[in-house]
Amino acid sequence: MDYKEELYEKMMSEQDKYRDWLLSQSPSEILNHTYEYTMREDIIIAVDEMDISQKQARALLKSPCPLADIFEVFRNRENDHMENIRDTAESMANRIIREDFKKRQKER
Repeated sequence: MDYKEELYEKMMSEQDKYRDWLLSQSPSEILNHTYEYTMREDIIIAVDEMDISQKQARALLKSPCPLADIFEVFRNRENDHMENIRDTAESMANRIIREDFKKRQKER
């Protein structure tokens, strides 16, 4: 038995049920859950792409809702999401400044 495939299918089924529930909500409620929905999608992709062992997959299958459980642990972990956004914005601004400077130098 391929536990990784079984885990993937279980998580997809869980996400399908979540999506169905979400689509039955008001637009404002849907917006309140966009982060969770997106992160759950990312979790499914990550688990599918990672080299998870059969033993690990079998362990996760013991959970009635492995996707929700992984999301809850993820949500409660410290992450550097906002720091990455700030760094990206700063990097882009600096790139534009350099490009503008080079452009002005060429125009002289």
